[in-house]
Amino acid sequence: MAKTEMAQKIVNPSAESLASAATAAARKGPPPVHLWNPPFCGDMDMRIARDGTWFYLGSPIGRAGLVRLFSGILKREGDKYFLVTPVEKVGIIVDDAPFVAQDFSVSGTGRDQVITFTTHVGDEAVAGPDHPIRVTRDPATGEPSPYVLIRANLEALIDRKSFYRLVDLGVHEDHERERWFGVWSGAAFFPLIPSSELDA
Repeated sequence: MAKTEMAQKIVNPSAESLASAATAAARKGPPPVHLWNPPFCGDMDMRIARDGTWFYLGSPIGRAGLVRLFSGILKREGDKYFLVTPVEKVGIIVDDAPFVAQDFSVSGTGRDQVITFTTHVGDEAVAGPDHPIRVTRDPATGEPSPYVLIRANLEALIDRKSFYRLVDLGVHEDHERERWFGVWSGAAFFPLIPSSELDA
């Protein structure tokens, strides 16, 4: 009977129960999501659009504080995303990356340059070996999609205006036996596009 009751409790997770758990966890600092491994409870009708908007039951979540709470208990395993608490784990849909890097600050120059990104939910990450920048390109259009790792296997899509600013900081360097145009941050060089393609 106890097992049946427990199963009934975990197969119907709600946004309210997750928000309550996230609020409780946040009182003690950043939730230790990496330490939590609760049983999978099923999928929730929640989605993060490419522009960073969170949807629940098809409607956008308008409360920024609630979005920040949910973002704090987000976890990625392989190509799947989950919201987790110490006792619940629910699957959600992420259209692209779960975060959007909408701004950055720069200190230093050249190889001593440091770029600090800020996401739409208030996370900060200093680009470097632990927070690399990468760029993918649409095979059909060649359109670039730049990302920066924010935390624990979770990336942010760098928005267009920030990417243009990033390009303004770019330099040409030899990288893996090729000439690349990219940026320095945190003593690491991040290639954006082959120099030969940029010249073309």
